[in-house]
Amino acid sequence: MSSDHPISSGKEWIRGWVEVAGERLQPQEALSRVRSNPLAATAFGGEFSLSWDGCTARDRLGIVPGPGPAGKITCDGDAIGEVNPQYPRMDLESAIREAVWLRADKGAVALSGGVDSSLVAVLAGLPCLAVGIEGSHDLEKADSAARLLGLDCTRVAIRRGEVEEALVAVVSVIPQKSPVDASIGTTVFFIARAARDLGSSRVLTGQGADELFGGYARYLTTGDIESQLVTDFATLGAQADRDQAVAALHGVLLSLPYLDLRVVNAAKALPPERKVIGNLRKVALREVAERYMPRDLAWREKKAMQYGSGVAKEIRRLSRRKGYTRMGDYIGHLAGKHI
Repeated sequence: MSSDHPISSGKEWIRGWVEVAGERLQPQEALSRVRSNPLAATAFGGEFSLSWDGCTARDRLGIVPGPGPAGKITCDGDAIGEVNPQYPRMDLESAIREAVWLRADKGAVALSGGVDSSLVAVLAGLPCLAVGIEGSHDLEKADSAARLLGLDCTRVAIRRGEVEEALVAVVSVIPQKSPVDASIGTTVFFIARAARDLGSSRVLTGQGADELFGGYARYLTTGDIESQLVTDFATLGAQADRDQAVAALHGVLLSLPYLDLRVVNAAKALPPERKVIGNLRKVALREVAERYMPRDLAWREKKAMQYGSGVAKEIRRLSRRKGYTRMGDYIGHLAGKHI
């Protein structure tokens, strides 16, 4: 079994989970391998942060926070190697299936009703949770997706009076304190809290799909989709730092199947027209999803989580109530309390 809480033995610990060539390792097995040879971590896939005998290692993309840089093996403060597992080339469907399978031994799936989370949910076979202000887009779409797919989904309505307290907690831990980061972080706060209340310490999400497959509206008008995708993909490390910091407030770790290196490699091998064509976005991903769900669901458009959940709108309302005409000024005021 994998563990999302730190497994510690003296000065050694592991957070997250490790796999090698598609086989999940027991935490102590992973530590035993790097204890014998620190460069064994070169082949480690998964989502992890390790520390042993003055050495550290983190997964290639830095999904799990911890000491040392993402994707590096360090000993006594010096980088001695890279975490860079090699996988055979896979088609997109096979890559996604394996990525989800590796993460589906425990936890819950955050379901928002869009294609990204719906595909993860139907492949994982885990309990789902959906959060949002009552009447919000995401709650309605998640309800619809759960019915269509026959999923076990817990619906968690956020009370408006809860948002301010959650926002204060979020601003205290997120690295970048912009309105967008605060709004997304506050949505993650409620997702992680719901998972904790359901007894789950791992939440599988659909994050990363937009940056890999061309999900944002701006891809419809950009003159160079590939360059824009590269730019956006580079922001995912900072997004993970933000979201994991918030999830940690509830003892939860987020797990991101679309950022499995198998999926990343398969997505990057696709030409631009397999991602965005005409007014269609995430084309290749939706075509895979059609094999597992009704076509209308696979091609359904969805709002970003902070808008779909209704959280951004509530923070904007709070800002005005507190006397701020700009949400950024309100977030800045809260951030100033934690400097």
